[in-house]
Amino acid sequence: MLEESFLNVFNKFKLHFYRRVFDNVKEREGSLSAMEAFSLEIIEALGRPTVGQFADFLNISQSNATYKVNSLIRKGYLVRENSQVDRREYHLVLSEKYYSYAAMMSSYEVEVMERVKRRFSQEDVVKFDEILKVMSAELMPECGK
Repeated sequence: MLEESFLNVFNKFKLHFYRRVFDNVKEREGSLSAMEAFSLEIIEALGRPTVGQFADFLNISQSNATYKVNSLIRKGYLVRENSQVDRREYHLVLSEKYYSYAAMMSSYEVEVMERVKRRFSQEDVVKFDEILKVMSAELMPECGK
């Protein structure tokens, strides 16, 4: 029962996200491909990774990751920032253009959470928040932070 309920919610979030990605994928110069949109989501989740960390997470070659990153930089969604520790290394930093795109993409999640707050008691919402934090911090170690 719990697994089925969770998968139903998770799948609805995924389907809504995929619909939004494909609604925003245009066949014109500078627009994001679906793969690029997913790459940006991964870079955001990794939190300022290096190209090597991005490649390692996706289990792809460094050259393949560099190709993807360079395309996203050309389109204005990413910038390179030199590491303070090792100036030869740089981190991938999301641009303002990305955050404008992300705000549009996350509007559904915000809407659903507002519905949760209206539908359930404050106590239930606090408990739900606690459960989600434990899931993220402790029960999903494969996904990093």
